[in-house]
Amino acid sequence: MTAEMVVPAWMHTQISAEQYDSWTEEQCAGIEIVDGMVVVSPSASKRHNRLARVLANALDAAAGPDWNADTGFDVRLQDVPLTNRRPDVIVYRAETTDLTPTRPEHVLLVVEVVSPGSETTDRIVKVDQYAKAGIPFYWRVEQTATGVPIVYTYVLDPATKAYRDGEMFTGTVKAAAPFSVTVDLGAM
Repeated sequence: MTAEMVVPAWMHTQISAEQYDSWTEEQCAGIEIVDGMVVVSPSASKRHNRLARVLANALDAAAGPDWNADTGFDVRLQDVPLTNRRPDVIVYRAETTDLTPTRPEHVLLVVEVVSPGSETTDRIVKVDQYAKAGIPFYWRVEQTATGVPIVYTYVLDPATKAYRDGEMFTGTVKAAAPFSVTVDLGAM
C-alpha cells in the first residue's frame, strides 16, 4: 500500500489561500491548514462538542449585540503560507457575520477544548499562533477525570505579541471585558 492510497494527493502539497477558498464546506470540515499544509483533526468526543456548545451559547448570550459566539468555522491567521485554524469556540464582531474568511482583527476570543491527541497543539502551538495574529483573548479548557473542566485564560500583551496568564476557573467561568458571563460547567 502506498501513501497515495491512504492519503489523497492534495494533502501532500502546499495549499494556497485561493485553492482553499475554492473548496466546498465538506472538503474543509475536520481539517486545518498550517503553513500551507493540511492537518487532519480527529473527530471530537460528545463531551468535547457539548462543552464547546455550552460555552458558545453562554458567551453568545452574554456578548450583547456587538459580538457573536459560534463553533465550527475557520479563522484565517495568515495568507502566505496559508494558516487557517478552527477553534472550538470563537467570539467575533457581529458586523462581520457575512465576511469570509474570518480574520484575527474580527475576533475577540478563541477557546480550545483540549482532547486526547490535541494536547500539545492546544497548549503550545495554537497559543503562539493566536497571539502572533493579535487575538486579544485565548481560553484553554482542560477536561478532567471528575468531569468538571478547568479553564485557563490568557490575555494578549500587544507590545510583545504574547499571551500572559489570566485567571484559572474550575466549574464556573467569568469572562473578561467587554462583557461578563458566568457558566456553571459543573452541571454538565
